[in-house]
Parts: sequence; C-alpha cells; structure tokens
Amino acid sequence: MKALILVGGFGTRLRPLTLSFPKPIVEFANKGMLLHQIEALVNVGVKEVVLALAEQPEKVQSYISSYEQKLGIKITCSVEEQPMGTAGPLALAKQILTSNGTSNEPFFVLNSDVTSEFPFEKLLQFHKAHGKEGTIFVTKVEDPSKYVW
Repeated sequence: MKALILVGGFGTRLRPLTLSFPKPIVEFANKGMLLHQIEALVNVGVKEVVLALAEQPEKVQSYISSYEQKLGIKITCSVEEQPMGTAGPLALAKQILTSNGTSNEPFFVLNSDVTSEFPFEKLLQFHKAHGKEGTIFVTKVEDPSKYVW
C-alpha cells in the first residue's frame, strides 16, 4: 500500500521556527511531525510514501532519508517547481501511486502539518467495505470559519 503526504506549506504561523526548518520537520513530541505520520502509515501496512515537496525540499529530503531504511519503506520525493494547489501534487504523483496509472489499490493522502492518532486501520476497512472510489476522513469542529482561507 502507498501514501502521499502533501509537504508544501510555508509554515507562516510557526515563524520564527520555520525560517530555518520546513514546517513538517519541526519537532513535536521529540520527532518531526512528518515522521509521526510516516510511522503511523507503516504501522497500517504502507510500504511506499510519496512526499509532495514544495518549500525547502532539500531539507525535508535530508531529514527523512535515513528513515527509509530504518522503517523498511520506500520514500519517493515529488518536487513541485511551481505551487500547484492541493490537487496538483496528486496529479504529479499519479504514476507512482497507481503503478503507472492502472492500479485500483487504495492509498492514503495526508497533509504534512496534521498530527493526530488517525484510525488508519478502521478507515481502510471502511473504504474496502463500501467499494467506492474514495473515502474522505474529516472531523467536526464547533467553528469551521477559522479553516476558511
């Protein structure tokens, strides 16, 4: 199974931390946020992670390179030359995620700046049980206005 992690934000709300480190590798509970996600994905059976990089890609690649062997997975980087929005990186990684565009195997897509205890196993079971093309995992919040751009 595969996963795509969107690693494109500038981290403006975390400045000054993100002036020298990209947001996904800023430590949270003694690990970069990105590493928390990759470990959770590995625990549910993900064997390949595609990182859709935009901001400071070389620093993210340097940070994550040693974890490929430690976690026994393949990590591929897809670098956007120009920001392509949320769906652009998905289109760039299509060939990797779908085994040359032909696979129907499900894959996960995550934002790199969200750290949570995602119920990946239950989400995958739910997705396979309904047999549809996609499943989106959301959470209800009291005031969604702060998430509107």
